[in-house]
Amino acid sequence: MYGIVLHSIVPVRSEAKEQAEQTTQLLFAETLEVLQAEERWLRIRNDYDGQEGWVDRKMISLIDNEAKQQAFAEFIKSTRTHRVCMPMALAVSEANQQTLPLTGGTVLPNYKNGKFSVLEATFFIDPQMVATEQELTQEHLLQAVRYYLNIPYLWGGKNAFGMDCSGFTQVLMSLFGKRLKRNASEQAEQGTTIPSLSESRSGDLAFFDHHLKDKINHVGILIDKQTVVHCSGRVKIEKLNSDGIINTESGQLSHRLVKIVNI
Repeated sequence: MYGIVLHSIVPVRSEAKEQAEQTTQLLFAETLEVLQAEERWLRIRNDYDGQEGWVDRKMISLIDNEAKQQAFAEFIKSTRTHRVCMPMALAVSEANQQTLPLTGGTVLPNYKNGKFSVLEATFFIDPQMVATEQELTQEHLLQAVRYYLNIPYLWGGKNAFGMDCSGFTQVLMSLFGKRLKRNASEQAEQGTTIPSLSESRSGDLAFFDHHLKDKINHVGILIDKQTVVHCSGRVKIEKLNSDGIINTESGQLSHRLVKIVNI
């Protein structure tokens, strides 16, 4: 059985209960496979990054009959090159004029001239809130990053009001057509390893350990060879050297550099 997200954000949890840890979030129009069903909860696998977890059944629109399955198959094939580029945007339903808040990185299927459609529903959105998958240059990276600065840290978050480090990199890199796994350790296995910081370039991913020696558990995006943008407490830009990130407030090393990858 398959499903689709028609809410702005859906929390994914480690167990089938409200009190369980939030491990990630699903965004509007993301699709998923149902792996296990209980009375109230579904264990799912997100099609975008393969992340598994438990979601509240009522927050997922299930594809459970033949007519829906045909429409769903066509939706999967639909063009998905446009995304919300600002941290937050409002879409307006063509059917009832109700607004739907969408967070940065949300895909807009079948987008054209300020309109997009999901299955049988059509929405309007301000074209200034939308971007195609542009080239990952330092200039474009800085333009995108400035809108995300100071978003607070939230474990498992990937939206305008809370992100964790890998949620931030996944969302921001999606604006440039880069498809990342969900967790820092998984992202570190993608792309091509860069031998040293001196050989890196803008847009490379930098991976760090943080209090756990030699275990990758933090990630940021290099703006240049001396600067990184990452989410630690909040999304911020800090200095970087071959040892790692230098905390702006303390001047001390906060995260030790382990690996650099070009996606």
